[in-house]
Amino acid sequence: MSEFTQPKATFADRKRKTVETAEFTEDGRYLRKVRSFVLRTGRLSEYQKNAMNRHWADYGLEYQNTPFDFAAIYGNENPVILEIGFGMGTSLVEMAKNNPDRNYLGIEVHTPGVGACVALAVQENVSNLRVICHDAIEILRDSIAKQSLGGLQLFFPDPWQKSKHHKRRIVQPEFIRLIQQKLKCGGFIHMATDWQNYAEHMLETLQNNGRLQNQSPTNDYIPRPDFRPPTKFEQRGQRLGHGVWDLYFIYQS
Repeated sequence: MSEFTQPKATFADRKRKTVETAEFTEDGRYLRKVRSFVLRTGRLSEYQKNAMNRHWADYGLEYQNTPFDFAAIYGNENPVILEIGFGMGTSLVEMAKNNPDRNYLGIEVHTPGVGACVALAVQENVSNLRVICHDAIEILRDSIAKQSLGGLQLFFPDPWQKSKHHKRRIVQPEFIRLIQQKLKCGGFIHMATDWQNYAEHMLETLQNNGRLQNQSPTNDYIPRPDFRPPTKFEQRGQRLGHGVWDLYFIYQS
């Protein structure tokens, strides 16, 4: 290979640029969307890149405009728990390992986290986990059937602290209505944040949906349940005195 020849991009390299589908207006202009994330294309380590390149066929799913067949994907009828924004995937892999009677589906737009999650799943020999590197709203809208999820997990999403950016928060009434359509009766919504203003916003948004029942005895927040492993980010925040608010609601059709 000439010293001036660029090495061929691998699957993992290409994946960094495909987190959403392009949409256009009727006159052909690109439709700008308010997104709940900023795509930070951090460097993929060789370890993360190799995990994605070698094991995507086992762990990765791609966006599709028809619903996933979860029974075929996982090889069983166990409930599917969706987690949006799993970061580096440590707690998601731990939950999947600790709950073999559940299937887990994680969505994350940042490829280093996706690669790290796949690598850890391989290391821990976890088979009940699949990951997607794509815009979660598009996946929910197009790729997940109605009444097909056993639960939704949303832990420490970007709080978009400034008031002018609150519209970018993923937890909005429209998002909750979309999730509600995808949950089976008795399915759960479990959220956690370390930003009190966002916790209050989450609580109000969830409580305004008449089909969601708060599982808190005080009708607000619950202590962190044992089945949600604390993240390194969360533990660091707690050492600094930061609070954490967990919300847990059940959907009743």
